[in-house]
Amino acid sequence: MKNTIHQTILVLDFGGQYKELIARTVRENRVHSVILPGSTPVEKVRELAPIGIILTGGPHSVYEEDAPRADKALFELGIPVLGICYGMQMMSYVLGGKVSSCEVSEYGTTRVDVVGDSVLFDGVKTPLSALMSHTDYVSQLPQGFTVTAVTAVCPVAAAENADRGLYAVQFHPEVERTRGGKRIIRNFLYKVCKAKGDYTIDAYIENEIRRIRDTVGEDGRVLLGLSGGVDSAVAAALLAEALPNRLTCIFVDHGMMRKNEGEEIAKEFGGKSLDLVCVDACRRFLDSLKGVTDPETKRKIIGEEFVRVFEKESAKYAGNFLAQGTIYPDVIESGANNSANIKSHHNVGGLPADTKFAGIVEPLRGLFKDEVRKLGRKLGLSRQRVERQPFPGPGLGVRVIGEVTAEKLDILRDADAIFREETEKSRVRADQYFAVLTSSRSVGVVGDFRTYGYVLALRAVRTSDFMTCEYARLPYSLLDRVSKRIVNEVPGVGRVVYDVTGKPPATIEWE
Repeated sequence: MKNTIHQTILVLDFGGQYKELIARTVRENRVHSVILPGSTPVEKVRELAPIGIILTGGPHSVYEEDAPRADKALFELGIPVLGICYGMQMMSYVLGGKVSSCEVSEYGTTRVDVVGDSVLFDGVKTPLSALMSHTDYVSQLPQGFTVTAVTAVCPVAAAENADRGLYAVQFHPEVERTRGGKRIIRNFLYKVCKAKGDYTIDAYIENEIRRIRDTVGEDGRVLLGLSGGVDSAVAAALLAEALPNRLTCIFVDHGMMRKNEGEEIAKEFGGKSLDLVCVDACRRFLDSLKGVTDPETKRKIIGEEFVRVFEKESAKYAGNFLAQGTIYPDVIESGANNSANIKSHHNVGGLPADTKFAGIVEPLRGLFKDEVRKLGRKLGLSRQRVERQPFPGPGLGVRVIGEVTAEKLDILRDADAIFREETEKSRVRADQYFAVLTSSRSVGVVGDFRTYGYVLALRAVRTSDFMTCEYARLPYSLLDRVSKRIVNEVPGVGRVVYDVTGKPPATIEWE
């Protein structure tokens, strides 16, 4: 349906890995964005009535028989279009141009020289350094197009037919490695699409509160599972704002949270206009994990036990609406809204037919993670809650290598708290940092006595998307301080090591 609240940019996905980054960049410029598959029918595009369309990159060669392509009618709607990488090649091919295999492929940061007068490059310092990633190139432009940028080996690094509002770039303006790329996208939004910049978090809050009240009605109540993570915490704050004293939050304490997190959740949400129910299930979870060492088995057991505990407690609230902290990337990855199914998410897909709930409420369904954090700050949540680092659902259960016991969890909690405290005080640049209690023990000496304590690993990474990462180059002085504090203050730890492996080949978590 047509978006009557905000102007919208439609991002048509042709399999590119940066589709979410494109959509987020658009929103950072105060313009609403929606991601749909490249196969979306022209009729649906017309119904959505976007002010502009962006075509993403993709892994295909457009001249292959089964390559995804947009309908030629898309370019005849009179809506401005920006094609990026594969999007540029596909636009050129569909409109009568020619795409050929490169004699010399371009990968990585490349110098791009602007050779024409284009509104896309207004205010961009040239030549620019841009990320290229292609094995095909536009060897012949469609009629009416002109070249606006080149590289040493690519004769068409950017092109346009300004009269028809059709623009294309072979490089990726959405990534940080392209200098001036965000300005290029902004120029498309404001100088080509004539955006008003009417999309703000304040407007989202106002519209979502109205939608929540319309969905739940005057007397309805809502139930939310509160994990303490960013998404569920912000969802709780927004629901409490929309429905004062009509929200019940269930916090299941499985005993594998970080130090003091259970108390912090109770303190932060206990005073709000909602009912907070804290379920102490620590012993139940530990009993179910006795003797279990395989990480996948641990994950499944913890997940299954969590569902059972929540089901038992939530049965008391039959007839309520169920709220979930679903966010936009969950929707995209699960294939909802006709998106390609990347991976399923438990909180996407609605309620089963035999549910005891009156309906479902998803107040964050249209937001990206950075927007969720902004929303949380607007709603007055603590910085600690809003900026909370990614934390696995099974909690410390998968940061204790091997069997999980109460003793090991206590050791890890104390050590992890020291590492996070010292890292935060040092103000080093790291996007995620935590401790892992290995199953190895190491001989040591304390005073005149031999010790045999656990080996504790420290992990800190730098990443922009958590799909890849490099280890953070923490100062030796920080590592020295952390190591000394841990071995002196945490009984049971005999040695501290630092993980210097990137992703790939490793993962960010150890299990």
